[in-house]
Amino acid sequence: MLLSHSYVNISFFQPHAFLMIGIPGLEAVHGWISIPFSFMYTVALTGNCLILLAVRRTPSLHQPMYYFLSMLALTDVGLTLSTLPTTLAVLWFDYRHIGFNACLVQMFFLHSFSVVESSVLLAMSFDRFVAISNPLRYAATLTNNVIIRIGLAIMARATVSLFPVPFLLKRLNFCPDKILLSHSFCFHADVMKRACADITVNILYGLYVVLSTVGVDSLFIVLSYTLILHTVMGLASPRERVRALNTCVSHILAVLIFYIPVIGVSMIHRFGRHLPHIVHALVAYVYLVVPPVLNPIIYSVKSKPIREAMLRLLREKRKG
Repeated sequence: MLLSHSYVNISFFQPHAFLMIGIPGLEAVHGWISIPFSFMYTVALTGNCLILLAVRRTPSLHQPMYYFLSMLALTDVGLTLSTLPTTLAVLWFDYRHIGFNACLVQMFFLHSFSVVESSVLLAMSFDRFVAISNPLRYAATLTNNVIIRIGLAIMARATVSLFPVPFLLKRLNFCPDKILLSHSFCFHADVMKRACADITVNILYGLYVVLSTVGVDSLFIVLSYTLILHTVMGLASPRERVRALNTCVSHILAVLIFYIPVIGVSMIHRFGRHLPHIVHALVAYVYLVVPPVLNPIIYSVKSKPIREAMLRLLREKRKG
């Protein structure tokens, strides 16, 4: 039976587990819905793992641009694995329970990988800026040591930013009759609303994390592309302008498919309480599932070296 375990202070309640939900109102067809979800998860994991292997095994791809792409692919694998077990458990087996501590752990990794993805997209915009504005200094500026430091800084930033969040939730008194979540995974904005306590600190800290990570990153990405456009417009040849901008298309698309759903999720959780539950669920799935699916497709289509390296890997596996 899904009840709390007792504490010394009987007025303090934390649920032993939460109940997750798949697609609200469509529970009868979860089995059918699991088919496209399984397909998307498979595409996300396969595509991103192929990118990682292609960059690792192809010496010509051992360049800053592709190292950052590997970071993005690795982050997308982590983001996919953060939601895959609980989402498919709900859709396949109608297994809806998730322990309180397990929920907090999932929430930490889910949001951490989101912050990492935002940071990696910012690093990639800096990479494009250096490559276009000062191509002769590109290799000297973005050395392997610099890239490693950027990667470590990204990880440290996400960890430090999200580390307090689970502990801020553990101090709250929860409502025994509010253990039903709005998703098939644990989302910070969703979990904290299940508390029967003042969540002002949680709201303010959550807002701080969003503004100091995704908010700051988006501003610097816009600044990077403003400087890139200024540099490109200074090129004499129209052909050179097009060629320079064409190297940014994949990254611009990756930025859009990440930040548009992020904005949608933030707006809905703050101003869309009157909207049907299915809207909240679908926007959250778009935010968490779609970018890891589309990123490898975009880069394999727009980047000839990546596409050729991935195809070479597939041919080698068939021969093997």
